[in-house]
Amino acid sequence: MTDGTARIAVIEDEVSIAQAIAARLRNEGYTVDVAHDGPTGVALVQRTSPDLVVLDLMLPGFDGLEVCRQIQREHWVPVLMLTARDSEADLIIGLSVGADDYMTKPFSARELVARVSAMLRRVARLQQPPSSTSEIVRVGCIELDPATRKVVVGGEAVHLTPTEFELVTYLGTRPGRVVTREELLENVWGYDFPAGGRTVDSHVRSVRRKLGADIVRTVHGVGYAIDESAVAQ
Repeated sequence: MTDGTARIAVIEDEVSIAQAIAARLRNEGYTVDVAHDGPTGVALVQRTSPDLVVLDLMLPGFDGLEVCRQIQREHWVPVLMLTARDSEADLIIGLSVGADDYMTKPFSARELVARVSAMLRRVARLQQPPSSTSEIVRVGCIELDPATRKVVVGGEAVHLTPTEFELVTYLGTRPGRVVTREELLENVWGYDFPAGGRTVDSHVRSVRRKLGADIVRTVHGVGYAIDESAVAQ
């Protein structure tokens, strides 16, 4: 898969929005399939094996969270979740079931295309064979293995999504240094839209739930850091 030849599934119940998203993505050269409810969306993903899914949170049949759970069971597929709600709890739940990024409605078509393109580039990077010289990263109680993408905290294995793994690895290879949201967006997510700052914050909260509240330190008004003294709760 290359960025311009990717297949994208759009699962959105508002027909006008779905059509607008599909038209814009097709103009960018992507192959796009559309579904308007949860069960049909799951069937579409299973049938077409898309490279990326644009998924609305609120769907008839069952919601986007359940769609995300079901389509991630067999193999990981990157998901850009769309939501009209701005609840942090909803966003964290979305990340916990496998969404990689999200956008809150209303959003610009330009930003959506940029996020899709960035996600596909990140997927292509993740699919590259790991370097045989990749070294295990150890910071405090955290152990990150780039070759196997495994995470161990205090001797116990923890599952992170690919995006969460990249986030923790980026911070972990810079222990003690405060990394701004803008730097994380550019180097982990691959885009620099200001609205993406909340994406970083939500992923950090999800990481803390999995690894422990003290793992990632917030420096208010600046960004985040992992200290070598980090310990899991």
